[in-house]
Amino acid sequence: MKILAEPPLVEPAKTTITFPVGIIGFPQHRAAEIFHVPEQLPFQWLRLQGPSDVHFVVIEPAGIVADYVPELFDEDAKAIGLESAEDAYLLNIVTVRENEEATVNLVGPIVINLRTGVGRQLVISNHNAYSAHHLLVSNP
Repeated sequence: MKILAEPPLVEPAKTTITFPVGIIGFPQHRAAEIFHVPEQLPFQWLRLQGPSDVHFVVIEPAGIVADYVPELFDEDAKAIGLESAEDAYLLNIVTVRENEEATVNLVGPIVINLRTGVGRQLVISNHNAYSAHHLLVSNP
């Protein structure tokens, strides 16, 4: 996973998220913002706020990753108060390698309850059907 030290120069409108237990590898980062730069869409930015800010490139998988239908464990849905699939906002972390190849983690998405703004990174229950390094962009 590539963590970007520098955010983009322009920051448009932001959405604030609360992660009660942080995300995997960053338990101390419990608040975050999601924002995008129009020229970079469909890629967005997730800025974790904590002892030092950490930035990730994220993407909404719908329409980009064919046949991706993640299933949540009931306890994960309950932990963020998710009562309906319509209330879930799904983001996946993108890794951009030095050769400009990009992969997306389909096994450990970030799920956000749109009603409450509470999110959680989790391992989906049907994780065997997907890859944590799904090729998104290849450098020929």
